[in-house]
Amino acid sequence: MDIQLKRGLLDVCVLSAVKGRDSYGYRIVKDIKPFVEISESTLYPILKRLEAAGQVTVRSAEHNGRLRKYYRITEAGLERIEAFNREWSEMIAIYNFVNREEENNAEE
Repeated sequence: MDIQLKRGLLDVCVLSAVKGRDSYGYRIVKDIKPFVEISESTLYPILKRLEAAGQVTVRSAEHNGRLRKYYRITEAGLERIEAFNREWSEMIAIYNFVNREEENNAEE
């Protein structure tokens, strides 16, 4: 898969993982893994990028004697998900076009 496309898709997955509740790294990975393979080493640069873009906020809180970073989606993050959903129909149309062409070539 194209790295830029995958990067954008992973960003939206992370935003979706923190959409319903504040979350932290390990939980985000656990929530996403049934759908997309992601590691913590991949996740943290995504979270930093989303924070820099104003799409998530970060707060630290103590958990079992250690500080844990919790991530919360912002209005800009919600707008990013909405934009993804609007664009997805175009992605499906492209996918259908590509597969239609393959089916047409097979029939000739």
